[in-house]
Amino acid sequence: MSESQLWHDVDEYFSAHLAPEDETLRAALRDSDAAGLPSISVTATQGKLLQLLAEIQGARNILEIGTLGGYSTIWLARALPADGRLISLEYSARNAEVASRNIARAGLDKIVEVRVGTALESLPKLADENPAPFDLVFIDADKANNAHYIEWALRLTSTGSLIVVDNVVRGGRVVETDSDAPDVRGNRAAIELIGSHPRLSGTAIQTVSSKGHDGFALARVLA
Repeated sequence: MSESQLWHDVDEYFSAHLAPEDETLRAALRDSDAAGLPSISVTATQGKLLQLLAEIQGARNILEIGTLGGYSTIWLARALPADGRLISLEYSARNAEVASRNIARAGLDKIVEVRVGTALESLPKLADENPAPFDLVFIDADKANNAHYIEWALRLTSTGSLIVVDNVVRGGRVVETDSDAPDVRGNRAAIELIGSHPRLSGTAIQTVSSKGHDGFALARVLA
């Protein structure tokens, strides 16, 4: 058995017992595939982790940067109370259309709002609205701008909020100091920002799964 097949099989075992997908989640993935969206959604176990983090936080307000087909959005929104709010920012109008249908089918459209546009343009507009601080921010968009997204997350959160940044390992390429790849440079900037910022305490975890070798960073806002 290959190493990648073993990772996949372990993922399937964990998912079956700890994070089983219901028909709503499976339909979200099917419709995303049918619409030609890239198959880069979080895994079921990663989705369950996001839901648990939001529940541990007692989250009432969540910000997601990068919606894709709404799969991770559904996991996160299920952690919210009936009067909670999740705002998800998505660059692609096509992705947002698919995601909005998936979210509505999940019965979450009353608490989830998908906003279309470049995140670095949407975030200042959101800040101008002076929203209640977000309890959790999930960053899963273009990796080149991850450090910028963290900086905006700091403006939109408060003491005790969590910031989760997905896909920071990139198959190990994050250690390539001389890389010109935007995703590597962006993730290195994000990791170094978390490590040096006085308002953040964070860590990063490598993962292996059906998605390959990657990982995520987790940071807590200190003040």
